[in-house]
Amino acid sequence: MTHHIGELNPPSRLMLTPGPSSIDPRVYRALAAPLVGHLDPWFKTCMDETQILLRQVFQTENRLTMPLSASGSGGIEASVLNALEEGDEAIVAVNGVFSERMFEIASRATSKVIKVEAPYGLPVDAEDIRRAGQGKKIKMIGFAQGETSSGVLTKVEPYRKVADEFGALLVVDTVASLAAVPLHVDRERIDICFSGSQKAISAPPGMSPITVSPAAEEVFRKRKTKVQSWYFDLTTAMNYWGKERLYHHTPPISLIYALREAIRIVMEEGLEARWERHRVNQLALIAGVEAMGLGLLVKNPADRLPTVTAVMIPTGIDDVKVRNQLLDEFNIEIAGGFGPVKGKMWRVGLMGHCSQKPFVLLFLAAFEKVLSDQGFRLPAGAGVAAAIRNYSQVETATAVSR
Repeated sequence: MTHHIGELNPPSRLMLTPGPSSIDPRVYRALAAPLVGHLDPWFKTCMDETQILLRQVFQTENRLTMPLSASGSGGIEASVLNALEEGDEAIVAVNGVFSERMFEIASRATSKVIKVEAPYGLPVDAEDIRRAGQGKKIKMIGFAQGETSSGVLTKVEPYRKVADEFGALLVVDTVASLAAVPLHVDRERIDICFSGSQKAISAPPGMSPITVSPAAEEVFRKRKTKVQSWYFDLTTAMNYWGKERLYHHTPPISLIYALREAIRIVMEEGLEARWERHRVNQLALIAGVEAMGLGLLVKNPADRLPTVTAVMIPTGIDDVKVRNQLLDEFNIEIAGGFGPVKGKMWRVGLMGHCSQKPFVLLFLAAFEKVLSDQGFRLPAGAGVAAAIRNYSQVETATAVSR
């Protein structure tokens, strides 16, 4: 039977999810640019420029800095499989789904991996990492700076100190934090740092920026066995992104165009200004949801990831009904919880292009209407009013400081 398939016409959503995020019109235009070959001399220049921009956003001089042709999960796999060989000992801090994924991948590398856990809503204490590694020859310590599944932020410095004590490589997942949270790869001496294109960078999904320190490169060179994955072997992938530009695989050329333009937008704004924008918008969002009588999963403000806010679902309110009504009535998409917090919280993303004052106020107004329709009793207009007061306080403080 023949079925007529119409022209593609997706809806225009405001994606306040933990990823992907909505993207700037300039990035859409880059996606529509003419396709060239992946070995075309013009494209090689485009690759050079993309790497320059990536080094700027990572704040590194690392030679081995490139976008992998994969999602953020590919970044996890590349980082872990290149660092570890059979029998190596490693520690992975687990406080959510994506740090658990790093542990799972490390376990498949036939390494001796120690899992050090914290409950959802808390970072793993670096002292627990230190205790777990005592008396062992730890080659790698891995953790997520931003745990997307729970909205938790983990500080790099305490982990670096522990890694120094063990002489271990430090692997940091910045999928949900790069370009939104302070990060200095060289200054903080991160050995392997990876991210995702679709979050605070606000490019389409499908690329995983990664950067590798000289110390980690040396570890790769001294491997006794080949990396388990041919595709994610960074020593061969770098032959394409290095000076030689030797064929490795056909990369997603249009996605590289989009990534280049998205990072150009990041650097035009400036990293410090962008970090501050994400901080201010999350504070306004939090003020709004708390004024509406809602609680947060992450209790300590210092542990809150600016890109993902985990809002607890009130008793008697249906997770899916609220999200569906937001989508159907307002074209706003938010996400639910994973694993042990499934059905217990919503995850609201304010990432990159979506971290804007108008979007925060729109969401709070829509959220109030939907919650009211679903039977949750709350003060009319309280959320928007609280967010506006929060913005006013920030603007006043900024004016005084000038």
